[in-house]
Formats: sequence, structure tokens, C-alpha cells
Amino acid sequence: MDSNTFRKHAHQFVDWMADYMEGVEQYPVKSQVQPGEIYQKIPTEMPNTGESMDMIFQDFQDKILPGMTHWQSPNYFAYFPANVSPPSILAEMLMSTMGAQCMKWETSPSAAELEERVMEWLRDAMGIPKPWEGVIQDTASTATLAAILCARERQSNYQVNENGFEGLSKYRVYCSKETHSSIEKGVKIAGLGKQNLVKIEVDEEMAMRPDLLEQAIKADIAAGFQPLCIVVATGTTGTTAVDPLDSIGDIAQKHGIWLHVDAAYAGSALLLPEFRWMIKGIEKADSFVFNPHKWLLTNFDCTAYFVKDSQTLINTFAILPEYLKTRTDGQVNNYCDWGIPLGRRFRALKLWFVLRYYGLEGLQEKLRGHMKMASWLEQQIKAAPDFQMLIPRNLNLVCFHYRPNEEADTSTINQLNEKLLHRLNDTGKIFLTHTKIRGMYTLRIVIGQTTVEQKHIEAAWAFIQETARAL
Repeated sequence: MDSNTFRKHAHQFVDWMADYMEGVEQYPVKSQVQPGEIYQKIPTEMPNTGESMDMIFQDFQDKILPGMTHWQSPNYFAYFPANVSPPSILAEMLMSTMGAQCMKWETSPSAAELEERVMEWLRDAMGIPKPWEGVIQDTASTATLAAILCARERQSNYQVNENGFEGLSKYRVYCSKETHSSIEKGVKIAGLGKQNLVKIEVDEEMAMRPDLLEQAIKADIAAGFQPLCIVVATGTTGTTAVDPLDSIGDIAQKHGIWLHVDAAYAGSALLLPEFRWMIKGIEKADSFVFNPHKWLLTNFDCTAYFVKDSQTLINTFAILPEYLKTRTDGQVNNYCDWGIPLGRRFRALKLWFVLRYYGLEGLQEKLRGHMKMASWLEQQIKAAPDFQMLIPRNLNLVCFHYRPNEEADTSTINQLNEKLLHRLNDTGKIFLTHTKIRGMYTLRIVIGQTTVEQKHIEAAWAFIQETARAL
């Protein structure tokens, strides 16, 4: 493709992108296709000769777009958001055009040094201790796995990397029963065995109980196990519950256990001074992760991972074959040594664009606006006689269910709310997901979309009530 043809199609695509962002509300939020429908529309064999970009782009619109769930719709309230913003998209375009593989400082000095600086910006803006250092990973799952591997290597004096597990005690990892499934996956991948993941009961606010954690640790030590890592959730996936980091940190220090803080979603709220209470005691932790690609307007993938001791990270992951040796080794940060993959994208560019375009005050305004809308919805639900909040709102997540009959048993109410969820989502007007709180089927509304406004929340609430009462 020559540059003139590229220029023509690039302008065409940018026009489509701008139209999409302006009109994303017009699409069904959740894809309306059936399983296998898109697959059947795609030819069984690749073409022998090249096809025109006009034909390819038309097929994108006709065949691919109907199978997309529109995460950027202001009527998307499911899971947690995967926000984008215009400056982030523009940076992604520049990054993709340059096509740099930024594994080492030598492969693109700007990528390494910009990453170092923007991570310092975030650290200082969020209240992470100043000596800590940061690196951008792809996802929180990868960052958490990195934390577990670092804990394993520090505890074994790097012997597992060298010789395997032979002769070592069985290691134990601790988290609450509400913690994300990536913890269990990380434990499996790290070779610890999921039977050695100890899930601690939670309190009425769905946060880990420190007293039960300490009991479990003492019992494991008495039984010959070696406590390895504690994962604290700052904002669980189900309810955004916040584990008591400060008191859990005391336990970790007392027993010499690696303490990892998973703030994948809620961490963005630390840009607001009024939410710094969530990480009181952070100085007792060893690592911390949050995702700018969830609530901080930076498109997927971009995970911020901070560590107290970067040398442990480097000792765990660094491998230096002859073909990767450079004359600047030891003088600069080679971030390929700070995580699992060798290859690295220039993710710092889009984060830099977002932080500069919105500024701290602009991001704070966006976050507070989302929480204000969530507070409004919480009050509406509390005032409705046939709806019920299942846990007090935290941040911008509202957990509730429909309960028209106070006398109905749990099974009946659960079935009714599951039916309501599917009825709502099948219309394509809004998209919600669910969790279970103490056995109760719970509808979740996360108000965190880049373009969501009060009018969208009011329309969604009216539609939920109308649909529920028509069941």
C-alpha cells in the first residue's frame, strides 16, 4: 500500500472513529448475535489474492460490528469499564505507526525514560511511598503473578528459579474469599498449587478479617507450611470491598510475608485525597497494582505496578543472553527485566497523553462525577419500596436487587433477579452484570464510563423499574 492510498484510508477510518465516538449510543450495548453467527459469516479459507481495503472495511462494518459489545457506550454498566479517551486513542495510533518493540533502553530510550517518569507522576499523585518504583505491565493478572513469583524467589533465596521446589516447604498464599480469580490463576502458574491458596472469610462489609488471617497463618506454620504471600484487595471485583491494609500489614511484617495490594479497579480513586484511607499502611506492603485501563481513561492494555524493592523484581526475572547485552546495561532501566514478557509495547505514551491532556484536576473531576451519579442512584434504590441495596455503596459501584415480596425465599428472589438481568441485557438498551452477596443474586451497576452523564443514569433506572415490574 503506497502512502497516498494509506492516507486516503486513514482519513476514512478516522472519520469513522469520530462518528463512532459521537454515535456509540445508537448501537445495542451488548451484542445481539447468537453463538457461531459471526464465525459462519467469515469464509472458510483465506483469500488467495489480496482484496481491496474498501471491501475489507465494508465487511468490518457488516460482519464484525454486529458482534461487538460496545464498552464505550454511556449505557454500559457491566463488570468494570475499560475506558478510552480521545488523547489515549491518538497516542495508540502514533505508537502503532512507529511499531517499536520497547524491550530495552537501547531499543527506544524515550519509551524507557517516559515510562520511568510517568510512573513517578502517578506514584506521587496517588500517595504511594516516594522510594517505590513503577513499571507498566499489560494486565493486573500479570502484575499479581509477578508479585507471587517475587515472593517465591525472595522466600527461597532464588532457589526455585535455580533448582525448582525440591527440598522446600510447601508455600501458602492468603487472600479473602472475595478476591479476584487472578490470584488463584497466579498461584497455579507459579507452581504452588491452588490447594495452597488459603481464602479467608470476610466481615459484614465483605472485607478480609485480619483475626482469621492470623489464625490461618499460625495454623499453617504449626502444620509445617511456609507462609509466602498475602494479597490485600483494595476494591474487590464483586462489591469494591476494601481489606484493612494497615492491620494486615502488621501481620505480614510480623511473619515476614510478602504483602501485595490488588487495587486493579479502585486504585484510580487514590488520585482523590479523600480516598487515601484505602491504602493506610501502604508502607508495610511490598507491591501494589492498579489499572489505568479501567477507570483512568487510558485504553486497554495499561497496568501500573509499583514495588518497594525493584531489585527483587529484577533478580526474579532478568535473563541476559549475549544477544541482549548492551553497553548501557546497569546505567538505565531495562523494563524487560521487570516482568514476564521480553517484548514490550510503548504503553507509557498513551498514559502520558491522558495525564497531560486532562491534568490531575480534570481526572479528579471525572472520578468525583461518577461517584456523585452513583450516590444519586443509591438514594433512588433506597427510596423504592420494591428494590433493595445489598451492601452500602462504595465508590461508583451500586449493588442491589429487585424484591417485590419481602416474604419470598432466597431461591425465588434469585431466580427473579436473574430473569430481570437477562431481560434487561437482551434489549441492548443497557448492559449490567451480577455477583452474589451472602447467597443473594445481586445486580451490579458500575458508573464509570468516560462519556456517561446523569441523564443516562436516570434513563437506566427508569428502564430497570419498568422492566422489573412487568415481570
